Amino acid sequence: MTEQKNKPKTKRAHIISHTHWDREWYLPYEKHHMRLVQLVDSLLDELDEGADYKSFYLDGQTIIIDDYLQVRPEQKERLEKHIRNGRIVIGPWYILQDAFLTSGEANVRNMQVGHRDAKRYGTPSKIGYFPDTFGLVGQTPQLMLQSGIDNVFFGRGVKPTGFNNTVSDAGYESSFSELMWEGPDGSKVLGVLFANWYSNGNEIPVDEASARKFWETKLADAEKYASTNELLYMNGCDHQPIQRDLPEAIRMAEQLHPDIEFVHSNFPDYLTALKESAEHELSTVKGELRSQRTDGWGTLVNTASARVYLKQMNQLGQAMLEKVAEPLASYAHLLGHAYPHDQLTYAWKTLMQNHPHDSICGCSVDEVHREMVTRFEKSRHVAEAMIEESTSQIAALVDTSIFAGYGEDARPLITFNTTGWERSGVVQIELDAARIYFRDGISLEGMAAQMNNVDLSGRILVDEKGAHVPCTVEDLGLQFGYDLPDDRFRQPYSCRRVRITFEAENVPALGLKAYGWVRSEAQEDSVSNGTAVRSGERSMENEYVAVTITDNGSFTLKDKRTGRTYQDLGVYENVGDIGNEYMFKQPENEAALTTKELTAGIQIIEDTPYRVSYEIIHDWEIPASADEVLDREQRELIYYPYRKAQRSKQTTTLRIRTILSLSHSAKGVHVQTTFNNQAKDHRVRALFPTDLETAVHHVDSMFEIATRDNVPAPEWQNPSNTQHQQSFVDVSEEQAGLVVANLGLNEYEVLQDGRNTIAVTLLRAVGELGDWGLFPTPEAQCLGEHTFQMEIIPHDGSGASSDAYIEAYQFQVPWTLVQTDVHSGTLSSTHTPFEWQGEGMAFSSLKVNEESGDLMMRWYNMKPDTSLLSLAATEWNTNEEAYKSNILEEKGEKLVSSSNVSTNLFSGKQWSIPAGPCEIVTVGLPR
Repeated sequence: MTEQKNKPKTKRAHIISHTHWDREWYLPYEKHHMRLVQLVDSLLDELDEGADYKSFYLDGQTIIIDDYLQVRPEQKERLEKHIRNGRIVIGPWYILQDAFLTSGEANVRNMQVGHRDAKRYGTPSKIGYFPDTFGLVGQTPQLMLQSGIDNVFFGRGVKPTGFNNTVSDAGYESSFSELMWEGPDGSKVLGVLFANWYSNGNEIPVDEASARKFWETKLADAEKYASTNELLYMNGCDHQPIQRDLPEAIRMAEQLHPDIEFVHSNFPDYLTALKESAEHELSTVKGELRSQRTDGWGTLVNTASARVYLKQMNQLGQAMLEKVAEPLASYAHLLGHAYPHDQLTYAWKTLMQNHPHDSICGCSVDEVHREMVTRFEKSRHVAEAMIEESTSQIAALVDTSIFAGYGEDARPLITFNTTGWERSGVVQIELDAARIYFRDGISLEGMAAQMNNVDLSGRILVDEKGAHVPCTVEDLGLQFGYDLPDDRFRQPYSCRRVRITFEAENVPALGLKAYGWVRSEAQEDSVSNGTAVRSGERSMENEYVAVTITDNGSFTLKDKRTGRTYQDLGVYENVGDIGNEYMFKQPENEAALTTKELTAGIQIIEDTPYRVSYEIIHDWEIPASADEVLDREQRELIYYPYRKAQRSKQTTTLRIRTILSLSHSAKGVHVQTTFNNQAKDHRVRALFPTDLETAVHHVDSMFEIATRDNVPAPEWQNPSNTQHQQSFVDVSEEQAGLVVANLGLNEYEVLQDGRNTIAVTLLRAVGELGDWGLFPTPEAQCLGEHTFQMEIIPHDGSGASSDAYIEAYQFQVPWTLVQTDVHSGTLSSTHTPFEWQGEGMAFSSLKVNEESGDLMMRWYNMKPDTSLLSLAATEWNTNEEAYKSNILEEKGEKLVSSSNVSTNLFSGKQWSIPAGPCEIVTVGLPR
């Protein structure tokens, strides 16, 4: 026995205690919440009682601390003590988010907030933690390194071979559970795959017989994949209570296996040991981890189309914060106003509470997703409040005195372009032509009479140069409104309100342009540089494209710049779906229904100098639901690929209303689809054949334009090959391409139909959660009204170098308009504080750092080639130099500026910043 005890240890088993905490999933949030309180109570008791229970990993997300202290605020000191002494390991994230359904900036804010919150209690862990994320984006290695993290722990996306432990870099496979992961920019991190899942050390037995059997299996399982003798065991699982007898279980394991060192470990210690003991060359995995080399049935990709309304609300919520509220607040801050850090952080936190995979993926019970709708609205309301404040502050400094010559009833308005590129487009504003405040003492009858008698005739819209701008004015009649002054009680008023629609042209990037609705004798009706015109009964065209609508409601799009024509665009497809919230399953041998053989009702509904729109109506009979077999199969928990249910013989009418619009300056055609869904167990897609010859396509992902194969890997068995997208998907060949941009439609497929058709999922209706049991989700059938937005943009074959990707990115961002009055100001009527240029560079964000107060600007290189970013601050008033930063907004190397220059491109202080291939570039501008 003494010899056995002194025998050298050949292996080390690292046992890391944790719980994977889905805040909401198969139970509503508060039911999980109450279990969380019990878990942390138990953990604190165990840590207080002695040193044998070494440490606990709090699932990589600091929101757990917020959730616990919300109920147990008196435990803060006790909790903080164990965090500071390293026994509770926290961070680096605020929440564990889904990767493909949340924006790049949302992931950056997640890391920033997680680090900031963790620092209040101790030190954030530098662990790239993705235990159950449904696939990982290609830029993850770069994002980790820019966060000071050189590792990634993950559970999905790569299939290790484990055969003979031979190193192989074929495809997306790894020879071991440890690997090197390389991003598109060349960034490399150490990846650790939970090959036996993040529960492989769960509930370790204490009694000898059970422990012997447990370790016999678990040691073999870990050794099958491990590249070293450092074996990882995750002691926990979903919502798992802590194992309070773990010290006793470890002692039993030591008795049974004296040649193995059993350690109650933590991630930093495990990583150190892993790196020190590395013997084998690790496989290098490149790019996205999407389970490409699997049979395709368990990828969970169809969570991108579960409860699409959530994805649409998320797209709007993210855009309102990162692309509107933050840039406008930064603009106002430049002009001397305080930046609303706390309010924006609150809005981001509220939004990010919807970003865990079981939340934003739409794969939880109905109660969860009802609460998500409220969170989306709360976050958006904060963003809107901040936008109103910032635009008011900025507008007060814009010189609108140019409109004074039109008389006292001139009504100026400011159009803000918060995208990173100059922008033109159709905008709309509700504007008060006249007001009477209640404080003026006029009776309600008197106010109504005066407002109803306001003369709206003889008015036109002019730009800052006095040029007439064609517009449409809709009289909204007598309206009620109110002001909320900062220094007195609310001020109600009656007003005469109008809705003005027009095209704003050449509004500078991150800037503004003033217009005035004024009284004038001029009544011009044209635009000087051309117009979107109706050239036939069912056609429209502008400078860039021509559109013709066919009898079945599909349309032909001609790219006038390349001469390429795309036909049969906008056909709708409908099939059954007998899957669940996680995965789509079409009934066996079912033929897809399409609108190709229908006759559509087509009429023109808008014909103005700035936009032409057609309404297309399809009345489509589709099956009302799946047949009764599906209910039985769900109750019997039959795995969805093996279900035999078919569609019902009963039908219901799906009336699809499509509005096809082309505006004067648009590079593509806008598609708005609306229908009232009353069918169940089905999927609706919009089809856009490209007829382009290519084996790959390009898709917008997190800080990346990813390239994906049209044909899946040989291992793929699933008939469906749907994938994730963010803003757009692009199919292109050498001299032509077609981009389909979307708003919150995160699922697409490039069909193998001989035409490389882009199929965008509009709606997927199912009736159960799926996964490990039967959880009915009737609200996932998505009954009721739905509206979907897309833009179809042709290009010359290079979306990144042409304006196609720019158009698609700008499509994501709402315009912002505000009414103001006639006044002098320090800002010109067309103004921007920044100018920049960079081939293939995409602008991502403008915000202010909470600690330094510096302005932070971010871009990413869309191309795998180097680029040069040129930046000028047109009104800079500091001698401090700009610096290159990272996503944590830490100060890096200084950027040497040119002296104040004025060139054809830029004016003001200027910097040139090299951008590597696919590099995420953050620049700090001191204030």
